[in-house]
Amino acid sequence: MSLAMRRIRGFSPQLGRRLAKAARKLASQTAVLTFVLIVGARAEDTKTVSKQDVQAKLAYCEVCHGVSAQGFRGYYPIPRLAGQQTEYLKNQLQAFVEHRRTNNIMFNVGHVMSPAMIAALTANFNELNPKPLGGASKESEPAGKKIFEEGIASADVPACSSCHGPDAKGNGPFPRLAGQLSDYVISKLVNWDKERGQDPAKPDNSAMMQPIAHNLTQPQIKAVAAYLSSLE
Repeated sequence: MSLAMRRIRGFSPQLGRRLAKAARKLASQTAVLTFVLIVGARAEDTKTVSKQDVQAKLAYCEVCHGVSAQGFRGYYPIPRLAGQQTEYLKNQLQAFVEHRRTNNIMFNVGHVMSPAMIAALTANFNELNPKPLGGASKESEPAGKKIFEEGIASADVPACSSCHGPDAKGNGPFPRLAGQLSDYVISKLVNWDKERGQDPAKPDNSAMMQPIAHNLTQPQIKAVAAYLSSLE
């Protein structure tokens, strides 16, 4: 039984069946993505990228994602990439390229990068660990902590920690949430259906999150986001 399948045990029967189906599709999609990346790397004769090229690309990423990829609050919140799981980052770049996740800027960034560059960048981001930007209301953090650790049984919302880990640092395809900008988390959860899972034939973890995001109220979303933004 896969990690994702083990983690959905104990959910309500209806949500459990939906998440189990999504997990099976995710496993299949991940296998295809792995094959594509391997073939792509061979097509480029497994060329590596120079340290200079990687540093130039990292500087380019920092223009939007902030110093040390800690995230940035501009016209709209741009996510923290520091400490993020490499597998998750690779999956999301592929989702942008395939229009399963909507963002024209990230499509333009992702579709021109070689597998070697993607591997180098994601490894670098994973190793970064700047202090969180913070800025969220402290008053709602206890409520957010409770939801993260226990879920909301009455709303069919499992504990966030069951997939994202007890310290919210993620695991493989499940992203790190610790230190993420609160307003970014709020925006993503509120607009999940509009931005994620745009190709049902090629699901990723967004398929598992859709019913969870849908069942959370605005105050609950804000509380979870505030708690996550405080974690290092």
